[in-house]
Amino acid sequence: MQKKRIAILGSTGSIGTQALDIIGRNRDLYQVELLTANRNCDLLVSQAIAFDVPRAVICDTSLKEKVTSALSGHRTRVYAGGEAISEILSQEQDIDLVLTAMVGFSGLRPTVSAIRSGKNIALANKETLVAGGSLITALLKEHPEVSVVPVDSEHSAIFQCLKGESSPIDKILLTASGGPFLHTPASELPNVTPRNALNHPNWNMGAKVTIDSASMMNKGFEMIEARWLFGTPASDIEILVHPQSIIHSMVRFRDGSVIAQMGVPDMRLPIQYAFTHPDRIQSPVPNVDFTDIGTFTFLKPDRKKFPCIDIAYDAISEGGNVPCAMNAANEIAVKAFLEGRLPFVRIPDLIRETIAEMPYVPDPSLDDIFETDREGRLRAEEILKQMK
Repeated sequence: MQKKRIAILGSTGSIGTQALDIIGRNRDLYQVELLTANRNCDLLVSQAIAFDVPRAVICDTSLKEKVTSALSGHRTRVYAGGEAISEILSQEQDIDLVLTAMVGFSGLRPTVSAIRSGKNIALANKETLVAGGSLITALLKEHPEVSVVPVDSEHSAIFQCLKGESSPIDKILLTASGGPFLHTPASELPNVTPRNALNHPNWNMGAKVTIDSASMMNKGFEMIEARWLFGTPASDIEILVHPQSIIHSMVRFRDGSVIAQMGVPDMRLPIQYAFTHPDRIQSPVPNVDFTDIGTFTFLKPDRKKFPCIDIAYDAISEGGNVPCAMNAANEIAVKAFLEGRLPFVRIPDLIRETIAEMPYVPDPSLDDIFETDREGRLRAEEILKQMK
């Protein structure tokens, strides 16, 4: 059997390292053709050597010489700058699957390049669809040969629940752990620290997505992602808090039947499924012990305590470039919170105020999306200064 040739965009992050763990356990099935990292050059070098990778991209151009020197004597060719990723994906034909695991808006451009060049996508970058969902959807219609398999545990669950179904969706039940502040009184949230917010009870994730989980903006992003992936109106996507994180999402059909996908909270499971789809292979992830869990509980999210949920629903309702502006402001807000420049409870305020100041573009082009992201970040930073 010919090995599946994989590019991992964001190989040094949480998703990327877990993907390489899967590949390392199944070297007879996969060959890594491209690795990319933002600044973690030491880990990128060790990954390139361990997997004998022909190409590696370090996005921070100031680190190219260091990476090139460290990889001298190895076959890895080193490139620098984010634009190099798109160029490689556009030109090289020896890549079968692109895992898009870059953080934030930076994942949009290479995803577009991969689709345009006919490469299949394992989508782990939700911001791509949050900011440019209508564009990606249209692009996929132009390239019907391209398949997209979601990697987020919730969207992988929905994808699996729909497998073999021809009946329309009645409701998507998008589950959420509730994050680290599920049981924290709202009165205590003004004093929480980044350390508190990064202490997720169930999942081992990168800093950005962990903070988004704490604010529940992540669940708003996932709602928008589900809207585009499955062609379901936002009004038919319900967020349901499930603290055990065993049911990763559910789909209800018109006859009232509900199909759920379950598994332990380990991202290697949806990553591996995206790699093997439509097949399944043995996984390193332990089986669910239902007797140990005992009880499943479900709660409605507290929208007053976590206003980012309604911000996301409002943004997709307004459409156009509003979700992109929301994403840009959120990335600035999360960065500012992690740096101690913004209290946790002011994250929604910064996002709302940024959206309110942005010009509305009802039918944005790709250039409009990039301009919205650029302008949104600038305006968010200016608003942030005024909030001090």
